[in-house]
Amino acid sequence: MNELISIIIPVKNGHKYIREAVAGIRKQNMDVEIIVVDDGSDDDTANIAGELGCKVVRHEVNKGPVVAKNSGLKAATGSFVMFHDHDDIMRDGALQTLYNSFDENTDAVEAKVVDFYSPELTEAERRQSVIKTEPFYGLFTGAILIRKSAFDKIGLFPENMRAGEMLDWEHKMKQNGLTIKKIDLVSTDRRIHTTNFGKTDQQTEYKDYAAVLRARLMKK
Repeated sequence: MNELISIIIPVKNGHKYIREAVAGIRKQNMDVEIIVVDDGSDDDTANIAGELGCKVVRHEVNKGPVVAKNSGLKAATGSFVMFHDHDDIMRDGALQTLYNSFDENTDAVEAKVVDFYSPELTEAERRQSVIKTEPFYGLFTGAILIRKSAFDKIGLFPENMRAGEMLDWEHKMKQNGLTIKKIDLVSTDRRIHTTNFGKTDQQTEYKDYAAVLRARLMKK
């Protein structure tokens, strides 16, 4: 049996897709705890997550995905953690492959994702979103399995940003001599729909990415 893996799902108003996300995780047949951080939803996301057997952490008001990730980390009891978007779907066997790719010198394992259009999108809506047709690496949730001990060394995510936290995480991992192994595996199908965070909060996302990159340059 594998060591316990904490799968953290930060979400606001995710009732449309969260069942599929949780089902994909359950199909991995691994020892996992699924922690759903309900970030100020005004729908029934928290109730659905509870009915699906997830551990639910609730924010009464929306605090943003970065704070939600930290709340999940504080609640996690596993030796490994993965962040997973509520609208994506993990592929069968992916979590086992990620876990088996660790050795004693590995602190995180990164796989690939592939974009797909959510079935309910109209042709017009699809034309508004250009997707990558080939699998690609990126610091996306559902694609990186991390030793929880890494966060003991580098700390939690910086809560002064609403996006760009995974770039900051990667930089701190390298600064502290922690290793990220890339493997040739598509772990997760990344859903593209009309309310992806990158679309609804794009200005904030670009601003935070720029801030992370500026910080890197200043340290150099």
